[in-house]
Amino acid sequence: MSDILLLDTDTETSLRATVRGLLAAKCDPGAVARAYEGDRGLTSALWTSLARDLGLAGLLIPEERGGAGGSVRDAAVVLEELGRYVAPVPFLTSSVIGATVLLAGDAELVGQVAEAAVTVGLLAPFTAACAAAVPRFVRDARGRLSGRVRSVAGIHEADVLLAVVESGSGTEVYAVPAAAATVTPVISLDMTRQLADVVLDSVPGELVVAAEAGDSALRAGFAAGVALLAAEQAGVAAWCLETTVSYLQTRRQFGRVVGGFQALKHRLADLFVDVESATAAARYAAGAIAASDADAEVGTAVAAAFCAEVAVKAAEEAIQLHGGIGMTWEYPAHLYLKRAKADQLGLGSPAYHRSVLADLVDLRLVGH
Repeated sequence: MSDILLLDTDTETSLRATVRGLLAAKCDPGAVARAYEGDRGLTSALWTSLARDLGLAGLLIPEERGGAGGSVRDAAVVLEELGRYVAPVPFLTSSVIGATVLLAGDAELVGQVAEAAVTVGLLAPFTAACAAAVPRFVRDARGRLSGRVRSVAGIHEADVLLAVVESGSGTEVYAVPAAAATVTPVISLDMTRQLADVVLDSVPGELVVAAEAGDSALRAGFAAGVALLAAEQAGVAAWCLETTVSYLQTRRQFGRVVGGFQALKHRLADLFVDVESATAAARYAAGAIAASDADAEVGTAVAAAFCAEVAVKAAEEAIQLHGGIGMTWEYPAHLYLKRAKADQLGLGSPAYHRSVLADLVDLRLVGH
């Protein structure tokens, strides 16, 4: 393995504290849960604070193009904290995947994303794990785009949609006003990242990534998205572990603190190892991408396959070990289980990423 730092630098520690402080003040679990009742008011207010006030919308955009000039490691810090609060904001879809794709083009739109003037969303299913899985739209002789895509994440908050077109010269990316599309909300497992079906019917679009750069732009967008989704999953798992340990230190049963029972100590110890390992895997993947390390693809596949399953396990353990209160709507544990289960399918399943990893390390199954 390469020599990638897994601990926060001083700058990253400061960034983490700033983001966590804002989320603690403005991302109340009760307000997050209201997304399941159709109330998306928290998303707009919280995104304004994160994107504009903290300048996170353009975190991955270089300073010379109007952004903050941060690295993938910085974005991983942000997503760990967003995962801890299951924050209903489009940072992953717009500021990571969308912004990374747009960086391959020479468009004014990049600067608008950096300034948080607009939010973008790539028209691809949330389950898509690579550029080949992105649906292609059709561009007619008048330059208008048509096509449809299902189960897209981050579209409800997007002002501009990024549509992929396969031309004779290669893969092109066009920007389409969200108002010109037909967006149909989908009742989603995780309503804090609600999905939608999108239809473009002879809609004008502006070329933002030319054919010669389109494939590499999509690959870069998915590489960053997959690695940083793992960081979010690590944040989800960390909250579940820490909250469960804290609860079991105060809950009493049969005259004893529940956390003192040996069987629960073993379960928590096992979960602690899993969560720490997931955090290390996610940070390694982000660090490898930030350093343009040769191990980046392997690190990303490991993180994606491992962190998804740890997040689900941690959320399930949190609900079970909280007892009756863990099953209630008022307690936030259900928010974390729903985010973990939805993320487990997002940007490729663990099985998909294990398959990718097997190819990367040249692992072949030997017949019996």
